[in-house]
Amino acid sequence: MFTILTGSQFGDEGKGKIVDLMAKDFDIVVRFQGGDNAGHTVVVGDDVYKLHLIPSGVLLDSRVLIGPGTVLNPEVLANEIDMLAKSGTTVSPEKMGIDAKTTIIMPYHMELDALRESARTEKIGTTKRGIGFAYIDKVARDEVTMADIADKDKLLNRLSELAPQKESAIKELGGDPSIVMDRELVDKYIKLGERLGPYITDVSYEVNKAIEDGKNVLAEGAQGAHLDVIHGTQKFVTSSSTISGSACANLGVGPTKVDEVIGIVKAYITRVGEGPLPTELNDDAGRQIQEVGREFGTTTGRARRCGWFDLPLVKKSVYLNGYTTIALTKLDVLSNLDPIRICTGYEFNGNVVDYPPEMTYDLAQCIPVYEDMPGWDDDLTEVSKFEDLPLAAQDYVNRLEEMMGVSIGYVSVGPGRAQTFRK
Repeated sequence: MFTILTGSQFGDEGKGKIVDLMAKDFDIVVRFQGGDNAGHTVVVGDDVYKLHLIPSGVLLDSRVLIGPGTVLNPEVLANEIDMLAKSGTTVSPEKMGIDAKTTIIMPYHMELDALRESARTEKIGTTKRGIGFAYIDKVARDEVTMADIADKDKLLNRLSELAPQKESAIKELGGDPSIVMDRELVDKYIKLGERLGPYITDVSYEVNKAIEDGKNVLAEGAQGAHLDVIHGTQKFVTSSSTISGSACANLGVGPTKVDEVIGIVKAYITRVGEGPLPTELNDDAGRQIQEVGREFGTTTGRARRCGWFDLPLVKKSVYLNGYTTIALTKLDVLSNLDPIRICTGYEFNGNVVDYPPEMTYDLAQCIPVYEDMPGWDDDLTEVSKFEDLPLAAQDYVNRLEEMMGVSIGYVSVGPGRAQTFRK
């Protein structure tokens, strides 16, 4: 069985928690896009794990894979392996595999990212981790791959070939071009390549063979649908395709093998960085959601902008991803708010529309049209089954399900494993 799981909003929907919950039912969990600009927080008892590259299934018995559609900072990955080891989880080559074609984020990518963002008049809100520039090199066929850094001679030859181009680009943006061939940095990557070399595998083969053998595979996405480089709110997007079809393309698995597509939907909406957010709340309700929901980025620590549930954006995600099931997260955060508002459409150009306009500058002009529902005062964090939710909370979930047109299979009322239950 092949299942794909993606975020339906602007990321930070709680994918890591849901993957951690489901991983016990999967033999393989594989990451198919993005880099360490994404972050998944997983809470197990009193332990909190902040993962940026390693799939969340690492904490259970699943084999975890990093596919060739990702871009990989090897230092970040090594630090995650060390962090997990200190917590008692050994990430050996038997536990984790990295595709040989995975593009490596080099120091010059991070330098170019920071310089380019600083030079922009209108900021994108990039994490400055080199993600976009690594993807540029992948498309331009100028990338350094996992196979390259695992072989010292290949790495040095590749860097010698690329150095003039990268030095020129950095110099043009006012940076220090010596970073490209800095001996200390090159030596660091050689050592990282030696350490990570044993993890190299053919991810497409592993995944297809597992499916052929009747095993269960879960493909884990990063970020959210509206940060998709093609279909998202350009230019305020990430540098990869975040929607479910990307899993097939990036992992090398045919679409006929997909059995289920799960969408993670937050009970409200958040966004980190720049770009339109029609239901954004700059009032006490927004501050309460931010504080109660601990809406601060796993990767950047930046405060997330918060807003009411935006149905038009979720409807677009349903089309983009073809969801068969929804997991609704962070319902508990809406306690003690009354009313609770659902954006059912937008006022745009004198009309009411129920689907987002395609262009980002048009979305920024949209004024939300709301449907209000009664709130509840109960603490939901101890609830363990849907029927025990207050009636107002049940009504809210049922209303979202009705409007989305996709069944809600899971409801989450807190960060822990035990705080998610089937509807």
